[in-house]
Formats: sequence, C-alpha cells, structure tokens
Amino acid sequence: MPKEFLIPDQYRSPLVGALKKQRHASDAKKRDTTPTILQFGAVQFKLARHFGFCYGVENAIETAYRALDENPNKRVFLLSEMIHNEQVNNDLRRRGIEFLQTTHGEQLIPFESLTPQDVVIVPAFGTTVELFERLKAAGINPQSYNATCPFVEKVWKRADQIGAEGYTVIIHGKEIHEETRATFSHARQNAPSLVIRDMAEAQTLAEFIKKQRDCSTFHEAFPNRTSAGFDPARDLTRIGVVNQTTMLATDTLAIADLLRSSMLAVVGEAAIANHFADTRDTLCYATWDNQTAVRALLESGGDLAIVVGGYNSSNTSHLVELCEAQVPTFYIRDESELLSAERIRHFDWRATELRETTNWLPAKRPLSVLITAGASCP
Repeated sequence: MPKEFLIPDQYRSPLVGALKKQRHASDAKKRDTTPTILQFGAVQFKLARHFGFCYGVENAIETAYRALDENPNKRVFLLSEMIHNEQVNNDLRRRGIEFLQTTHGEQLIPFESLTPQDVVIVPAFGTTVELFERLKAAGINPQSYNATCPFVEKVWKRADQIGAEGYTVIIHGKEIHEETRATFSHARQNAPSLVIRDMAEAQTLAEFIKKQRDCSTFHEAFPNRTSAGFDPARDLTRIGVVNQTTMLATDTLAIADLLRSSMLAVVGEAAIANHFADTRDTLCYATWDNQTAVRALLESGGDLAIVVGGYNSSNTSHLVELCEAQVPTFYIRDESELLSAERIRHFDWRATELRETTNWLPAKRPLSVLITAGASCP
C-alpha cells in the first residue's frame, strides 16, 4: 500500500478510501486506468481511477498540522497558502496559523516582525532561494517544517544538474505561480533560465533557436521571464526543459519535443545529445496519473463531468480543460456549489469568475455522470 500520512479525518472519506484501496489491491502497478463505476438505479457515477490528494499534498498537510501540535505556545506562520484549497487553508487559519504572503507574493505580515521563536512552514509549492535565506537571517530554520513536495524538489535537482553541465533551463510554467517562481529562483543560481507558458511561446522560442528571429527582439518576446544577463545568442545553444509539476504533462512533452526538433535542425542528429538534455524523468507522477485517468474517464463515455477542486488550483483547471473539450463540465470547489437539481454554481477558469447555471442536470435516464478532483482536493 502507498504510505499512509497522518492527516485529519475530516479530509478522509470512508467510501472513497475503500474504493481507492480496492483498486490498488487489484491493480498495484496502476495499469488499469478505467473508472470506478457506482450504479444508483438509472443514474451512473464514474469516478476517475486517480483523483484527489496526491503524495505531496498529504505530506504538506501532515507537516502543517504537526507544526501546530508540536508548537502549542508559539506563533506559527505559513509562507503562503499550504495548497490551493480553500477548505484546508481556512481550517489552518482557524487553528491559529497566519499567512505571511499571498500566493502571488504580496506581503501580508512583515518579515521584520518574525523572531527566532516563531515557526514558519514552507508550503507544498516550495519557495525561492531568497526567501529561504531571509528566514535564516531572521533566526528561523526553514527546514524544520519544510513541506515542499518531493517531486518539486526533484525538478529543482534536475535543473541544478543540467545547469551544472552547461545547459540553459527552460521552465514550462505560469510565471506568477508560486512553484514556478520557486523553480526559476533555484534554477537561475547555476544556469541561464527562462520561463515559457505554453506551446505558442515555445514556437516563438524555437524561432530564436533556429535564428529565424533577431536576438535583439528576444526580451520583448519574453519580458521579465529570464535570469539576469540572459543572452539568447549564447544561452540557446544548449537547453533542457523542466516544468511546473501541475501543468498538463502532455503539453510539457509536446513543448520539449518541439524544442528538441528545433535544436536538431540547427546541430544535427550526431550532436543533439550534447545540445538538448533529456529531462522527461522530472514529470510528476500524480499529475500524469490524474490526467491519464481523466482521458480514460472520458473515453468510457458520459453525459456531463463534475471536477472538484480549489478555484486557484492549476492542476484542477487542467483537468477541467481536458473534460470540457468533450462533455459539458462543471468546476466546483465542494458540494455546497450543487444548489439543487436545477441550479449549480461553478467556476469559469478562463474568465476567472463564478457562474450559476440552471437546468444543468439532464433529465434523461439512464444518466452517466463523470467525476474527478484535483490533487489538492480532500
């Protein structure tokens, strides 16, 4: 069985827990990605093979509650949200944890107010090298309750490795996301680094690699996205791609393939291994599993999909993106958004706004409802 973390019972479900254990017992190597089917008369619910809390999230939650238990008479802070789930973050606040920053890095509590007696938890996304050093300067050991996801740290280590070998680090991620800011901070310590958001930006980058664009326009194409002193003429001759772990894994692979092909066109097959680093081993298993399970869920057929997760959760929004390409999809944070059989409140992740839809639940029977959840969803 997978490692069992000590997290509050409120985040567990006897039904879901039993289903996951049953699936793991019959398919420990996770080869079967077909959904679990629950039949209630004429209504069928299909649960994705993989969904909900991942290893890194459970590790982070265990760390946060342990910090509270072990320091009853101390001030306990989080650098920012522990994970992208309002339910979890609100419960931590109720128990006395204060947040030092917003997820975008705006200061809520001055670092100058911290003392060596305070406890600061590093969230699952990790943090920048600069913030690690700032906490140390305040007399706080950031490793005491460091909840950085091991798979995020794996990306950092691989970026360090290829950087030490002379490669430029290309990071596929959202530049404002905490994890990408942290990865960029770590990568640029040892190597020229650049953040790109999507395939369109990868295609632009490919044009610079193939010298189809003038290098003098590079920083206009990628403003505030490069390490200091980044020189495209020098720094785009040897590259490797890592990602924000919550991005679509297939997008990262496609971007890496495009950039490799672009480099191949410049240096040729005989030299490609010395100009493009293989970093496929940095893809997060949970992101890959959840996205693969959603594809199998969709292939099984259904009338609509419900995706559950925090509204600022990157990995959840990508599951929604996959689902809505095939069936009517509703992105909800929890069961309170199911207002009735006629009305549902749901999040439009593209417009970043809540909406209410009427007559959302088809009257047809039999009815098949697809259900999945993001990695930060209880």
